[in-house]
Amino acid sequence: MQPVAPAPRDPAPSRLRYRMQRWMLTPGIRTALRIGIPLMIVVGATGGLLSDQGRRDAMMLKISELRASIEERPEFMVGLMAIDGASPGLSDDIREAVPLDFPVSSFDLKLEQIRMDIAELDPVKSASVRIRPGGVLQVDVIARKPAIIWRTRDGIELLDRTGAHIDVIASRLERPELAVIAGDGADAVVPEALALIQAAAPLGDRLRGLVRVGERRWDVVLDRNQRILLPPDRPVRALERVIALSEAQDMLERDVAVVDLRLAARPTLRMTSDAVENWWRIREINGSGQ
Repeated sequence: MQPVAPAPRDPAPSRLRYRMQRWMLTPGIRTALRIGIPLMIVVGATGGLLSDQGRRDAMMLKISELRASIEERPEFMVGLMAIDGASPGLSDDIREAVPLDFPVSSFDLKLEQIRMDIAELDPVKSASVRIRPGGVLQVDVIARKPAIIWRTRDGIELLDRTGAHIDVIASRLERPELAVIAGDGADAVVPEALALIQAAAPLGDRLRGLVRVGERRWDVVLDRNQRILLPPDRPVRALERVIALSEAQDMLERDVAVVDLRLAARPTLRMTSDAVENWWRIREINGSGQ
């Protein structure tokens, strides 16, 4: 009797093996096996290393030394500050506002904060800050230009065309080429004051300045204690009318103390005390002669 040959093995995988193969072909599982498991090993090893305080301190020290070695390289060091567009006095103020101890690493410089500190100075209209090749901190400044003098109870200030404060001066004689304004709130209407000063150009050196009254209107002050009281509305046009009338009739060359234009419909003139006395004297003479 011949032995029975074993049945041939079925090459098809079992159901469990088939499911495992299909599961391994899933993209998420393949990504997890390719990236996730190595990452977990690295994280576990790093966590084990960093669990010791001594190892952590040593690693932080190495990182700090590496960073310092990069930041303190000569090509990253800033050795001086250059300021363009500022007067010597303003340059000194900028250096005081930004006290830097050179040389300093460019990584330690906060350029935007430096620019803001400089821009906050009264004489500075705008500023830009950058690091030039060669280790130079370059500061470019656009300074405000004095346009008028404002006399206040506390002193004498220089203002630009917008009314922004620039500086304090000891005497009006320091800037004799600038016109003078006075009064509370005068700094808020500097453009209007400059327009009045321009309109008063025909008066020449007779103009002494402008006084803001009640924070709503202007008095034009001339030599010989003459004043032109302007209305709150359209003061430039009112001043031009007075100047035109004066040029035609020499009104401001006579014994006029005040030209009052506050009421446009009823302008008035006020004579000087000497002129009034002379008028009464002449009237008395004429009366006694009758």
